[in-house]
Amino acid sequence: MSPEISGALQFLALAGSLALAYRPLGDWMARVYSSDTHWRPEKWIYKVIGAHPEAEMRWPAYLRGVLAFSAVGVLFLYALQRLQGVLPGSLGFRSIDPDQAFNTAASFVSNTNWQSYYGEQAMGHVVQTGGLAVQNFVSAAVGMAVAVALVRGFARSRTGELGNFWADLVRGTVRILLPVSVAGALVLVACGAIQNFSGIHEVGQFMGGTQEWNGGAVASQEAIKELGTNGGGYFNANSAHPFENPNPFSNLFEIFLILLIPFAMTRTFGKMVGSVRQGYAILGAMVTLWIGFTGLMMWTEFHHGGPAFDIAGGAMEGKETRFGIAGSSIFAVATTLTSTGAVNSFHSSYTGLGGGITMLGMQLGEIAPGGVGSGLYGMLVMAVIAVFLAGLMVGRTPEYLGRKIGTREIKFAACYILITPALVLSFTAAALALPTPADSMTNSGAHGFSEILYAYTSASNNNGSAFAGLNADTQWFNSTLGIAMLLGRFLPMVFVLALAGSLARQSPVPETAGTLRTEKPLFTGLLVGTIMIVAGLTYFPALALGPLAEGLAS
Repeated sequence: MSPEISGALQFLALAGSLALAYRPLGDWMARVYSSDTHWRPEKWIYKVIGAHPEAEMRWPAYLRGVLAFSAVGVLFLYALQRLQGVLPGSLGFRSIDPDQAFNTAASFVSNTNWQSYYGEQAMGHVVQTGGLAVQNFVSAAVGMAVAVALVRGFARSRTGELGNFWADLVRGTVRILLPVSVAGALVLVACGAIQNFSGIHEVGQFMGGTQEWNGGAVASQEAIKELGTNGGGYFNANSAHPFENPNPFSNLFEIFLILLIPFAMTRTFGKMVGSVRQGYAILGAMVTLWIGFTGLMMWTEFHHGGPAFDIAGGAMEGKETRFGIAGSSIFAVATTLTSTGAVNSFHSSYTGLGGGITMLGMQLGEIAPGGVGSGLYGMLVMAVIAVFLAGLMVGRTPEYLGRKIGTREIKFAACYILITPALVLSFTAAALALPTPADSMTNSGAHGFSEILYAYTSASNNNGSAFAGLNADTQWFNSTLGIAMLLGRFLPMVFVLALAGSLARQSPVPETAGTLRTEKPLFTGLLVGTIMIVAGLTYFPALALGPLAEGLAS
């Protein structure tokens, strides 16, 4: 069987598995966030944190809950790293330096999971499980809560109330993320991923000599790392490490976990607004972009010219032979079209155009299907923009799901889509203009530019993957990337929640013959076009200087 056919079969198996899980999981999440009952463990949590889950919140109160909870998370994780040297289970590792501790705390709380450290050489069991793994759960639950708040903005009328942040946070963790993660961890253990709390072992190498390896609760952290679109690996090689990703089946299963909730949330959206066809329209846009990016990535990596590529059967540099080009390409697209950041190959070693595809996937806003929660609310904001543009073309006040898209709403949407490009391009320009950051580049020319552009694209869009080849463990990069992660995560949430509050206060607009049918394929096509034009063209000049220039020159 040719590698291309094998890749196509892997993709079809993945798509089929996602299709089977789409309806039951989407319906379950809709019931979770619409339920009036509280499970007993949830009541215990509310009592401990002093929350009143029945109290409805308007968008400023909901936002204060998001920011306060996340700020406490940053402080706790920072302190845990700084105290690692005196904690039990530290495996003898020292405390983390202040700039790197800030970067890591900002990274995991913002659901980015950018890592400027070697996991197996820096973090002990307590920090890994009590700090990083916990944030994998709750940062994902925060994103889901904000997405649900925006959905309620469309579903409710004549009220500014968006639900209760603490109830949404706890339910998302207890009823969705925890049970699916437990099942996922069991599958990964069965595949060969390790799960223990062993110390450091000295093992022999094939060519002689020894090497030190430590164990860890890898399978459980791997499951929520992918399910919550987090991405932080227990080991520096991330999902290319056999302890995290042992074989081709586990590789495909991890991709399944990455895409599972973001795709299924479109069903949740449809159920909560009372029209599953609206969810299918959003799903159609996500799937169109996902298939297109995956096809382009496989084409660039399988058919890049040159004698070395012909002998290897494609661009095998930087890819695990266990997974091959197909398994690596599908993983790379899935991880950069979501806010995951996990890698099973090194994106810096992809072809010039292949590296550009990974960057563009993040620069579109990671909405196909995007991160857990963030993908849905990002796509809904783009849907608001698409409806507005359609209204301009026909000279009619734009409406979406029975809500008028007026000046206030479009300002919130515009601010949302401008934040990340401003962060990415400003920080990239500063890093290239100053001598100290530029010294971290190990490559010059277009590829060196791509390394820095990728780093700030990954941080500002809360992805977390790296292009490699860039020494990001410096005070400049630890500090500026940490700032970019926090601003790129929480500033957009401000405008999402403000938009939700504005929509929830409106009275429903009756549907007429002139109303744009947003559940039709025509709107799906308009939405895809809007995403490519509004988001894609913003970055085109920067991409032309980096991956496009490198790809055309090779």
